[in-house]
Amino acid sequence: MDTIKTLNKWANRHTYLPIDLLRIVLGGFLFFKGIDFMSNSAMLMELFKPMQNMAGGMIMVHYVAPAHLIGGLLIAFGLLTRWAILGQLPILIGAILINFVGEMHSGNLVLALTTLLVCAFFLVYGSGKHSLDYYFKMQK
Repeated sequence: MDTIKTLNKWANRHTYLPIDLLRIVLGGFLFFKGIDFMSNSAMLMELFKPMQNMAGGMIMVHYVAPAHLIGGLLIAFGLLTRWAILGQLPILIGAILINFVGEMHSGNLVLALTTLLVCAFFLVYGSGKHSLDYYFKMQK
């Protein structure tokens, strides 16, 4: 717990608007990706085709879209950012693995790797000063 408090204090001292804008863009991207998966469930099923015989394959399909929708909103607003990113990590790691198990799509691989790296950054950095987490913390 002290480590998280130390990271939050450091991030709040070294916060910059472009980093907060990057967090908002990441959240918006994940939210719209969730909408895309919900509106085009056949595409999502096609993506999971290489892993359809694995245990829990149908659970993964039903986890992806809601996790992107809710997690994207939380990340964009800076509310429970680290928890929302922890919910995204299995999806992003799975997106990277799908490229190696199934047919390789270099564009999807680069997008998944970039998103994973940005999520890893915000997992350490936190939500920043321009977020609901910071606002609620200052209300105490």
